[in-house]
This record gives sequence, structure tokens and C-alpha cells, in this order.
Amino acid sequence: MSCLRPLQRSLHTLFFIAACALSTGAIGQIQLKTTAAAGSSSVVTPHVRAELVAQAPDGVGPGKPLWLGLSITHQPEWHTYWKNPGDSGLPTQLEWQLPAGIDAGEVAWPVPKKIPLGNLANYGYEGTVLLPVPMTVSPAFNPGPLAKEATFQLKASWLVCRQECIPEEGSFTLQLPLRGTTALHAAAFDAAAAAHPRDLPALGGSSAQVEGDAVLLRVAGLPPALQGQTLEVFPETTGVVETAATPAQQWDGAVWTARLPLSPQRSDGPVPMPVVLAHGGQGWRAELPVPGGWPAVAALKGMSPALEAALKANAANAANAAAPTAPAAATPAPLGTWLAALAGALLGGLILNLMPCVFPVLAIKVVGFARHAQNQRAHRIGGLAYTAGVVLSFLLLGALMLGLRTAGEAVGWGFQLQSPAVVASLAALFTLIGLNLAGVFEFGRMLPSSLAGLQARHPVLDAFLTGVLAVAVASPCTAPFMGASLGLTATLPAGQALSIFAALGLGLALPYLLASWLPAFARALPRPGAWMDTLRRLLAFPMFATVVWLVWVLGQQSGINGAAALLALLVALSMAVWALTLRGATRAVLAPLSIAACAWLVWLWGPKIIELESTPMAAASATSGVAGVTSWQPWRPGLADELVAQGRPVFVDYTAAWCVTCQYNKNTTLASAAVLQDFATKNVALLRADWTRRDPAITAALAELGRSGVPVYVLHAPGKAPVVFSEILGESELRAAVSAL
Repeated sequence: MSCLRPLQRSLHTLFFIAACALSTGAIGQIQLKTTAAAGSSSVVTPHVRAELVAQAPDGVGPGKPLWLGLSITHQPEWHTYWKNPGDSGLPTQLEWQLPAGIDAGEVAWPVPKKIPLGNLANYGYEGTVLLPVPMTVSPAFNPGPLAKEATFQLKASWLVCRQECIPEEGSFTLQLPLRGTTALHAAAFDAAAAAHPRDLPALGGSSAQVEGDAVLLRVAGLPPALQGQTLEVFPETTGVVETAATPAQQWDGAVWTARLPLSPQRSDGPVPMPVVLAHGGQGWRAELPVPGGWPAVAALKGMSPALEAALKANAANAANAAAPTAPAAATPAPLGTWLAALAGALLGGLILNLMPCVFPVLAIKVVGFARHAQNQRAHRIGGLAYTAGVVLSFLLLGALMLGLRTAGEAVGWGFQLQSPAVVASLAALFTLIGLNLAGVFEFGRMLPSSLAGLQARHPVLDAFLTGVLAVAVASPCTAPFMGASLGLTATLPAGQALSIFAALGLGLALPYLLASWLPAFARALPRPGAWMDTLRRLLAFPMFATVVWLVWVLGQQSGINGAAALLALLVALSMAVWALTLRGATRAVLAPLSIAACAWLVWLWGPKIIELESTPMAAASATSGVAGVTSWQPWRPGLADELVAQGRPVFVDYTAAWCVTCQYNKNTTLASAAVLQDFATKNVALLRADWTRRDPAITAALAELGRSGVPVYVLHAPGKAPVVFSEILGESELRAAVSAL
């Protein structure tokens, strides 16, 4: 019996780690917005490759030339925008964090190209473009006598579009030698300088004269070689002229003239009017005086049909791609609906006890029954305390999720496991639990006696914290009957929504609560003895298996390097714990060294663990072994509707690496040769929506289905309502639905 006391005492220390892991969920959500890794100079998304580059031929110092720039390489057919994006779009934004004494100038925008969009047009860039920024290094720049490098940081955001538009952003870090030469991208900076418009002198023959519904541009001082050539016109002010219109232009001797229709939606009248004229990749910039000024801007009565349609389509695509869905109005549910949701949550929480992610903690509590088998009062109080810990933890987690939704975050059930920091913290927590269960260390020998005796003095708190720990590991799972109840919380007032989370917690705690109040159960348990120590050590292996799963989950988020770094840190943590169990001079030498090594590795590799891979791991995997079966495709907003419109059925698997139920279904029902053959026979398109990392588009799609967590399985068919399947996907259920197509 005494062997279990250190085990229970450990929960007091481990609770602090678990609470920290849960509290970082919201922070993890914010980190997931950034697509660049900390300390990286480049970002790769499915649409662009962005890199922070520099040109410092004489090093970094006062008075020396220094340019930094964001180089963007677009995928074919994709583009980003100029300072005036045209009829839609947004220009690329750069926010600098520079060493003291260095100031950033304005972006030296290269000449853009005109990108037609039906009756509209945009100004932007395709292929590869460099947006250079001049840096001024003043005498105040003083990095110190021992400094060898200067660190530059940039946070950039851009809108990349094809027919749809995707907002993206990234944080970049670049270190430049102070005394060496940085000229690797000299050719790119030279090309950007050549493409930057040259300023034309202010000459008397230049003007922008408003004539009726058009503006007449007259530009003098252009190079003689341009005379007779057709020039491209790019106004720098948004919304002044019709972007898609082809200007009527001609040469009047050495003066170029052009007539541009004014935009009916004009909301600005720049004085002077800045324009860029281009030919053959080169540009010239002029600031044209506006004699007589601009006419008054008429009140807008409405958009042109073409502009309104384009903006609506653009906004819808951008929202599907990245923006969270606005929460529905919170209206109380009818009594019958609310009671049904409570029953579903209670039953779902009860089934949650059978999920493998919950087993390790519950197994420890089952051993605790034997300890109090002969003390009915202690048994019942422990059951009530454990239930309180579970229910209050579910309420706290539910309140946090609802609060984040209210703040505009697109989150759902299990959102904290979308943060690599939380996954890594839980892996460390379960490593410590496993080592304790295996007998590697006892907290009673490592902690002061005042802390080591906490469990003996406060068994109720011990049981309460065990309930908190159970919720920490149960939250990634979604059991049958849970999905509909949790999905309903998004539309309910706070009181009704939190009652559903409370019912879910009560369902999870119910078996232990009932067992603690049933004397027959306690009498059926074997008496305490040596078997308890053997079982305790056996329970270490489910803990280590949980660590393996968590490392695999982190590998889906941070890549193989992040998973390897976490494994190395867990080894270092284990060594530090082992060193603390030693005695005498050996402990005095090894313990500080191992702790220092562990801390150094956390500082060195910690950022690698929590950084997200710039390119997500493939969400789709090819199906093999079944003739005629198409492979899984990555899900994207609107793809299912497109395929259904073509007359093809679609099956969507909303999944996540941290969802144990998802992995069970993926390796059983969805791996069945009979199921895959049925899919092939009916020509069903297979889409996989991977929610391992935060994806607002998937969150919005789940909300439309009345769900807030995974797994969710949906079968779409032309002319039929979508079929949503149970969380535990049955083969016969799925095959029957497919055969009915």
C-alpha cells in the first residue's frame, strides 16, 4: 500500500505541468497564425515562397549601403499586389524590427503588371518579384566591440490570389555579418532597381486635367526613345480611374497624352496625381499637377454589378480559405433539444472512458480503489473529489473554448492539441509519470518532506487533481453522441452551453463515482499486497505508449526534426530525473550537469519543437492494394461542392493526428478492402480534411455540419442531403450508405 503513496503524491507536482499545458492553448492558437519558423529567413506555402534577402556589399555600418527586401516566388497563375492593387486585393505589408540606429525606408516598388479579371483588373506581380527597402545606418548604430552580426526581423503579410484569394503572413529573421560582404542576391537587387520607376522632373507641359467623366494625362520629359511607343499606365492612388479601361493615348511631339475614364466609385482626388508609366519592364514616375482641381465626389449609390460580383466572390473565397466563421446568434434551445443534448453529452462522456487516451489515468485510479477498499468513507469522498475535478476542468475548458470563439478565434473541441507547445508539455508530463510508475524515482526522496507528505495530509486534493489530469488527456477524444452536443454549444447562451460541458464531465467521472459509492464493488477488490507494486510498474507502459503517440502527433505539426528534438529532450529530462535519485558525491556532480544540459537543450531545441512546418505534411495518402481505387485528396473549401456539381459522390474524412478515434477508424473501416472497393465502384471522390494544425476553413466547415470536433465523416451525393456518420465509423453502416448511391 505504501508504494502507491509516492505515485499519488506525484500528481500534485504534475498538476502544475498539466495546468500550464492547458493554459497555453490560447497562446498556441496565436502562434499558429504565423507560417514562418522562428529564426528562419524564408517561408514556403502552397502558393508562394517568400524569403528575406539582403544586399550589404561593404558590411553593416554607418554610411554604408544596405538594402533588405522580401523576395516572393509565386506558383503558376498566382499573384500578389502592387501598392495600388487595382479593383480588388491588398498590397504586401512589411513591419520591421531593426537594431537601434538603423531605420527602414519605403518599399521601392518595381513596375507591376496589369492582371485582367473579367470586367475588372488588378495591378500586381507574378513569377518572382523582389520588394527592396533601403536601410539607413546612422552613427547611433553601435553593436558593441565583440559583435559580429546584426539581426533583422520582419513580419510580412500578403494576399495571394488566383481566382480565389488566400491571406498569408510570416515572420522572418536574418543575420548579417558586420564586416563581411553580403552580395549573394546582388543580381536580384540590381534587377529590382532597374524595374523601379525613375522620377521625372516636374516640367511645365505635365498635368492631369479633368474633362467630364475622364482625366487627360499629359507627361513631358520622357526619354526620347519612348516617343511613338504605347505605354502602360499605373495610377498610384486607388479608385480614381477605371483600372480595366484601355487608355486612348498619343504623342504630341515629345509630350505623351492619354485619356482615362474616371471611376464612378471615385472617393479620392489626389493633388498632385502620381502615376507610373512603363514600357519594356522599365518605369517612369511623375507627379502631375491638377489644374482646376477635382470635381466633388458624388455620394455612392451602389456598386457596378461586375465590381459587386467580383468583390463578393473574392470575399467568399478569402473567408473560406482563412477567416473564421462569425458565431451564430446565441439563442436558447427549446427544453426538449437542450435535454437531448445533455443526455448525449452524458452518454458521450460515459463512452469516453473506453477511449485509449483516457485509459492510462483511469488505470491508476482503479489501483487506488484497492487502497481504500476497507475505508468506505474515504472511498466515497475520493469519488466525489475526483468527480469535482473532472466536471470543473470540463467547465474551464469549455469556457475557454467559448471565450476564444467570442473573440473571433476559429477553434473547436481538442483545440489545445493543435499547439505543438501543449503536445510537447503533455509528452514531458507523461514521461515523468511513466518514470515514476516504473520505479525510476520517488517524489518522497526528491522533494522536501513538507511537500512529500502532501498526499497523506490532503487525499481529497489528490483525488481532485487526478480528475484534472484525466480531462487533460481525454480532451483530444470525441466519443459517439458527443459530436452533436458539442456542436450545439456554438449556438447556445453561455449557461446552456456550459451545462453541456458539465454533463460531459459527469459522464466521464460517473463510473468511478458509482464504484466509490457501491460497497459491493469495494468488497470484490483483492486486498492490498505485493501485486499492487507489480501492477504499478505495468502501468508505466501505457504511459510510455501515450508518449509515443504524442511524439507522433508533434511530428505531424513540426516535422521529423521537431519530433526528433522532442525525443532528445525527453531523454535529457529522464537523465536529469535519474541523476537526482543518486546519492553522495555522484549526485553532486551528475545532477547539476544533467539539469544544466537539459536546460541548455530546451533553450536550443525548444523553438524547433514548437515551430510549425512551413509546408504541412501531406494530408492525403495513396490507397494501395485495391484495383481502381483513387487516392485520398487533400480537402479544400468548395472542392466537395465542385465534385458534386460534376455528378460525382464525395466522402470527406475530417481528421487529426491527435484524435485517437480518427486513427482507429482510419486503420480499420477506412482501410477495409471492401469499403475501398465500394468507393471505387461508385466513383466516390475521397477527401481528407486534416485538422491536426489549426485551420479556420475546416473549423467553419465543421460548424456548418453542427460539429465542433473530429472525427466527422460526411458522404455527399448529387441531389441528396449530406449523410453524417457516427464518430465510431462502422463498416456495414458506411457500405450500406455507399451502395445506396
